[in-house]
Amino acid sequence: MTTPHFPISRRSAALALAVFAALGASAAQADYPDRPIKLIVPFAASGSTDLAARLIGEYASRELGQAIVIENRAGAGGSLGMDMVAKSKPDGYTLGMATMSTHGSNVAAYGSRLKYDPVKDFVPVSNVATVPSVLAVTGKFPAKNMPDFLALAKKEPAKITFASPGTGSLGHSNIEYFSSLAGIKLLHVPYKGSGMALNDAIAGQVDAITDNLPSALPHIKAGRLHALAVLSDKRNPALPDVPTYGELGFPQMGNGGWFGVVAPAGTPAPIVKKLNQAIHTAMKQPDFIKKMEEAGATLIPNTSEQFQAQIEQAVQRYQNVAKVAKIAVE
Repeated sequence: MTTPHFPISRRSAALALAVFAALGASAAQADYPDRPIKLIVPFAASGSTDLAARLIGEYASRELGQAIVIENRAGAGGSLGMDMVAKSKPDGYTLGMATMSTHGSNVAAYGSRLKYDPVKDFVPVSNVATVPSVLAVTGKFPAKNMPDFLALAKKEPAKITFASPGTGSLGHSNIEYFSSLAGIKLLHVPYKGSGMALNDAIAGQVDAITDNLPSALPHIKAGRLHALAVLSDKRNPALPDVPTYGELGFPQMGNGGWFGVVAPAGTPAPIVKKLNQAIHTAMKQPDFIKKMEEAGATLIPNTSEQFQAQIEQAVQRYQNVAKVAKIAVE
């Protein structure tokens, strides 16, 4: 006896495949993560972004049940590492540490030559911390306060050198903007990360540095660097005698930077939610809070949507800064 044959239309077959694919994707998301997660830090090791990433890796991995492996990919003010994140498979196994450099000042400095779109190419997971940056001079530099620094800079234009994590980075953009507001000219010395810039500043190879407070603070307390101003809305408890840019007459400088976790665009919402929850749980741990506060950072956990709004604001702000300070990477 011949078995009846019922032809299946191409449309029905495609629908069946789509259903199976959706079921498979749902199962994969439910099992996430089932292997280690890579968190790319787009700067060299030892900087404040690296510090925050390693704390996230240590504490959030406990919530997720899988290791979070930190990978430093420095270069071009953080844009090289962030481009790798943008082009990674959106499955939750490659994440990146976004900063106001990678998702703000770089956009303005590199313009159309930036290989990723900070808004369209990522899904924000959560912001982590806001940190004031600090303008500091080497211990032997003759000026020990901002008025003396400005007087010396005006007397000898383009002679005072300042280090930053890279051309177009947040540190570079902030100091060029400050220089334009103060009517001075400094000589920029770019590095491939804040760690290397900080080392040369401590050694006296450059006169000044702009860096996030968490990484610069130990050297300021030890007297290897001398802080002139902090970029924050109010004085930092760790440096109560150091004025803000606003107090010094430059309120246009703003309130400092932030760093948080992003995933490639297209990463499924359930995975983003799970990561957000794991990071927030990690950030509630007393040791996590203590270590970040000791580094001068303020925790700012938020939703994916709130972090998206912060990124869009950063892009707009630094486009304006770059225009005023005439910052562009050739």
